[in-house]
Amino acid sequence: MGAGSWTGHFPWMWIFPLGFIIILVLLVFCFRGRCGVAGKPEETPREILDRRYAKGDISREEYLQIKKDLE
Repeated sequence: MGAGSWTGHFPWMWIFPLGFIIILVLLVFCFRGRCGVAGKPEETPREILDRRYAKGDISREEYLQIKKDLE
């Protein structure tokens, strides 16, 4: 190896860009809600309907009509 060769002075220099890419990919997944700790799955329309009916936000007739529309 010559004096100007990067492998002669710092043979594991490739580890830093690789680590940076891995960290970047993990951050992207977490911000998109795909990592297990931070990500919470979105509610389905049926779950939202059931929750609103249980809270009393909508009447039984509205609940049944919307449920029928969703099916």
